[in-house]
Amino acid sequence: MEEDGLRTSILVKDGATSHTGEELHSLLEACQQPELKCRSSDWKAPAIILGFECLESMAFNGVATNLVVYIRSVLHGGIASSASTVSLWYGTSFFVPILGAVMADAYWGNYKTVLISLTMYLLGMVLITVGAFLPSAPDLCNLNPCPSSKGTQNVIFFSGLYLTAVGCGGVRSALLPLGADQFNNENGVDMQKRRNFFSLFYISVIFGVITSGTIVVWIQENVSWALGYGIATTCIALALIGIVVGTPTIRRREPSGSPVKSIFQVIAAACKNMDLALPADSSLLYEATSKNAHTSESKLAHTDDFRFLDKAAVISDLRLDNRSSQNSWRICTITQVEELKILMRLLPIWATGVLFGAAISQMHTTFIQQGIVMNTKIGSLSIPPASLYSFEVICVVLWVLLVNRVIVPATRTCFASGVELTQLQRIGIGRFLMIFAMAMAALLEKKRLQSTQHGEQLSIVWQLPQYFVIAGAECFAVITQLEFFHGQAPDSMKSMLTALALLTVAVGNYLSSAMITLVAGVTRAWHSPGWIPDDLTEGHLDYFYWCLTAISFVNFLVYIYFASKYKLKKIVMHG
Repeated sequence: MEEDGLRTSILVKDGATSHTGEELHSLLEACQQPELKCRSSDWKAPAIILGFECLESMAFNGVATNLVVYIRSVLHGGIASSASTVSLWYGTSFFVPILGAVMADAYWGNYKTVLISLTMYLLGMVLITVGAFLPSAPDLCNLNPCPSSKGTQNVIFFSGLYLTAVGCGGVRSALLPLGADQFNNENGVDMQKRRNFFSLFYISVIFGVITSGTIVVWIQENVSWALGYGIATTCIALALIGIVVGTPTIRRREPSGSPVKSIFQVIAAACKNMDLALPADSSLLYEATSKNAHTSESKLAHTDDFRFLDKAAVISDLRLDNRSSQNSWRICTITQVEELKILMRLLPIWATGVLFGAAISQMHTTFIQQGIVMNTKIGSLSIPPASLYSFEVICVVLWVLLVNRVIVPATRTCFASGVELTQLQRIGIGRFLMIFAMAMAALLEKKRLQSTQHGEQLSIVWQLPQYFVIAGAECFAVITQLEFFHGQAPDSMKSMLTALALLTVAVGNYLSSAMITLVAGVTRAWHSPGWIPDDLTEGHLDYFYWCLTAISFVNFLVYIYFASKYKLKKIVMHG
């Protein structure tokens, strides 16, 4: 990799020079952002952001993990209504980041979006805590009908709950891009720092999940709901204090304009110019020039796919004669067109991430149900099936260390040019490992059913291998996908595409829920009690896992096709 020489030529050469590649893209971005280059890259600001994410994750999961229990036992909601309320709230908290990302990219910038969202977050947490302090009907209610809690308590609690969902969504949309902005990637060391940051950010999220799922939940159920929510509120307050105190060390990227508006402008201009012929020479397409002759500006180089969109940048003779007609809804720059092309190229990768997310969500659903019907005793110790998720988290950390310390250096040694695995290759490895994880779960379930027929119970320890493999898939695919989407995103879409990458987890969970409901219903109607009955010993959960194995295999092939066709973002310097 001749990165130093390339950097020099980019900075001193006149005209237009283009280079491709994932790492070089990051290098170019750093050289093009003077507001981000004023300080050398260090870990002060990223450390603050990682600590922030730990606290935020603890707070969110301190509310989310036990929310259905609180609504049912304290607010005395019905079983169906409690589940529906929690699902609606979860959906809101995972879909708001898209709106927050648009605001961050277009108007506020990442830092201001985090600050505004965090203020709403804290206000919501305070209201939730106050609602929990108010007296309510007895926690255990066996009367029929059960008296509901007071209206004031409901108003305060649910107002806080949805303020928290909106604030959390805003933080999710901007915090990770803000952390990535702290690295200028001027050399290989800085690029490695940024990769480590993405891994550590994901680990911070998981750390919050474990902490809240053990300590905070225990306090809520055994000491006081108000105290448990108070701890979560304190976490958000500390996060707000930390981000404010750390403001002088945090680099901030200015918003680049509305990406959604730009997308619609390209589509509208392409439709209006449908009758115009595309020039044979792409250099004849319209591109804005720098107003300052002494400075160079970064533009996106033209690519040959999605040629219909190029019509948005066709310059007609009429427009040459009438400059007033050259508005952004009739003619767009090549850079605007290429930004939409990048989004369209990423969508198939994103779609395979949704199917991957549906498979990985089995850790929180069917894996636990499988563990419940196994022997949970290890000696005199009883292992709760849900606690194996903590083992998976530890495995993710081990996989991160294994990848960074062993696999990446090994690939540099094996490849003659000294290059390492690309981000798309690492995501592909994660997709491939998911096939094995689902197959292992299917084989284990088949073995468990056979043991049950002989009056034996398999030990829950046999679940550990599938958790280990799924942790590897998570390390390769989920973490790298965040890094890839952020790296490929144009400046005007950094937050939006990062939020889109995070959205695969939420949509994957919804898809998994729909698949389980569909499979259970269809197989029950076909042959009672179906594949996934209440008593798994009477069903065939292994068949469901084999279906997921087949889906994961097809998903891997689809991913390989689109990844092999994917064109990395190419930046051109005009000066």
